Amino acid sequence: MTRVVIVGSSAVVRSELESLLATVPMFQVVGSFSIDMAAARLEDLKPDVVLLDLESISDESMSVAIESGAARIILTDAENFAVIDSSGVGAILPRDASSEEIIAAVQAAATGLIALHPDAFDYLLSRIRSTERPELAFSDPILSPREIEILRMIAEGLGNKEIASKLSISDHTVKFHISSIFAKLGAANRAEAVTLGIRQGLIMV
Repeated sequence: MTRVVIVGSSAVVRSELESLLATVPMFQVVGSFSIDMAAARLEDLKPDVVLLDLESISDESMSVAIESGAARIILTDAENFAVIDSSGVGAILPRDASSEEIIAAVQAAATGLIALHPDAFDYLLSRIRSTERPELAFSDPILSPREIEILRMIAEGLGNKEIASKLSISDHTVKFHISSIFAKLGAANRAEAVTLGIRQGLIMV
């Protein structure tokens, strides 16, 4: 059972998110709070995941869940991607993310994975490419064992549906894994990710 706390300034949005997560038997919503109330309650509730709906990013909102050790899933507008403190963040999604994307992100974050929505990934990749030292994009990538497994399957030519079937996970979860792989390697596509994975000794073909 994955224990989830929902945090956000809008009671209506929090209620909608709570109703969505209630449709998944493996999720248990153990609390729903405004940002100013959340920090005081997280230590007692000990959630696995904190789902944050943030209209704007502040030091207070970004500090939520760090001390509790819970993974944070951040729903926010694209213009806020640049100021997100990535420490403890399990996923970054736009506020208009679909129900399936939110559920897949919670599932991924609960297992210690990092999930980037394509919109967030495209933004972060553009920042990597615009740096004056592009070689930094390739420095010391760290892929999880599952990400390496998926990268190996990509190298074998498997598509998303085939990977999902072999690993008994959803297509959405596979997409999140692949987005994370691209972000960590600084790759623009599957072929480039495989090439970089081979260069760095992550996979062999």
